[in-house]
Amino acid sequence: MFEFNDSNRNGAYCPENGFTLIELMVTIAVAAVLIAIAVPSFRTLTVSNALTTAANDMVGALNLTRMEAIKLNATTQFCGNTTATNGTDTLGAACGSNSGSVVMLQTGSTAAIQVRAAAMGIQNQVQLASAGITAVRFGGEGLGYLASTAGTSTAPYSGNVADICSTQISSGNHRVISIATGSIITVTSTTGSCP
Repeated sequence: MFEFNDSNRNGAYCPENGFTLIELMVTIAVAAVLIAIAVPSFRTLTVSNALTTAANDMVGALNLTRMEAIKLNATTQFCGNTTATNGTDTLGAACGSNSGSVVMLQTGSTAAIQVRAAAMGIQNQVQLASAGITAVRFGGEGLGYLASTAGTSTAPYSGNVADICSTQISSGNHRVISIATGSIITVTSTTGSCP
């Protein structure tokens, strides 16, 4: 007759596979601590990436504006977010309320052509700081001027084009897009209050 025995050949007890309730509780506690540490860092990384993406989109639009002006020997404009910065001529009127778009006026033409639609990543967690977006106009030589003073100013524009920020993070929450001597575009990360 066969007899069931929970011991091995030497008579020692053979435990069943698995884990105890205490082991499970310790594992859950360790996981909760790790999640509590990781979630804020992940949120900061996500918002920082959104800021960088919006800044890169704006830099791409500025570079496209400059390259189209050089390539076609035409006047092109990176549109600002107000009529005052865009100017009142043909290019300024073509910008309308499409901040971040690129418009072009070919030599001998009287109608502006939209080269790039406004596709800014300024939404949700990312917003413009109070200064807004400055309209920059490029000529065939590739130098940028303030759109509102284009044709009257002889010095290429040097200054901020836009300041985008987020209230979701406290450090490194601004990306300032600047242009120097009308052609050198830079992005700097700063910290400050965001409206």
